[in-house]
Amino acid sequence: MPRFAANLTMLFTEVPFLERFGLARAAGFSGVEYLFPYAWPADTLAKELSRHELTQVLFNLPPGDWDAGERGIACLPGREQEFHEGVQQALKYAKALDCRRINCLAGLKPMDVDEPVAWQTLVANVRYAAECLQAEGITLCLEAINSRVDMPGFMLDTSERVMALIRDVDADNVRLQYDLYHMQIMEGDLIRRIEHLLPWIGHIQFADNPGRHEPGTGEINFSNVFGALDRLGYTGWLSAEYHPQQGTGRSLGWLMAGR
Repeated sequence: MPRFAANLTMLFTEVPFLERFGLARAAGFSGVEYLFPYAWPADTLAKELSRHELTQVLFNLPPGDWDAGERGIACLPGREQEFHEGVQQALKYAKALDCRRINCLAGLKPMDVDEPVAWQTLVANVRYAAECLQAEGITLCLEAINSRVDMPGFMLDTSERVMALIRDVDADNVRLQYDLYHMQIMEGDLIRRIEHLLPWIGHIQFADNPGRHEPGTGEINFSNVFGALDRLGYTGWLSAEYHPQQGTGRSLGWLMAGR
């Protein structure tokens, strides 16, 4: 059975953020991730990880102004210096938390920016991030997020778009972050797609569809998908990144069944 991590941005939200580490460990998770660590001192987060014997699996580069609707700035011309500074900030956190993967959110393409310009900006920024992370032995992940329901206009909305970017960047430490929920919406055929993409997959996240709730609430057969990952020899992390329907504790039947 693959290693499961809890996304603390979405799970255990019944308690304040720093209390979620202990709940994740008590529930049976050995790793955690969250969208962004930057609101807390790195040493505070490191103490929680150590106290509960948890691995920091992944977090995202700074996304720009999240509250204002920005979802990453890597594709935005004129924001390169801000992106570079964000990479350096993320690296400081990654080293303090011993985190070996950082995800880059590509961002929403502005209506007034031509596609080739946004793409070349994205390539250059991702290449810069990859070079900086490679020097520290860290993998840079690139996530495809669905543009039909959650993020219309997101620059990378299919696995093929991510793979095209990986080819253009041409760096050894860049990998696909494959989210079952997003790719069920955009592509479907999950097991066959995972089998094809597995050499390039650096991290997997999941939620059921529709609704982005826990496994068993929608159309994805998680027993089959998790079984296929075992059969294919996937040894990375699978992060539960969903909105529990009736509280986190009640949503974890899938985890109990997998023990």
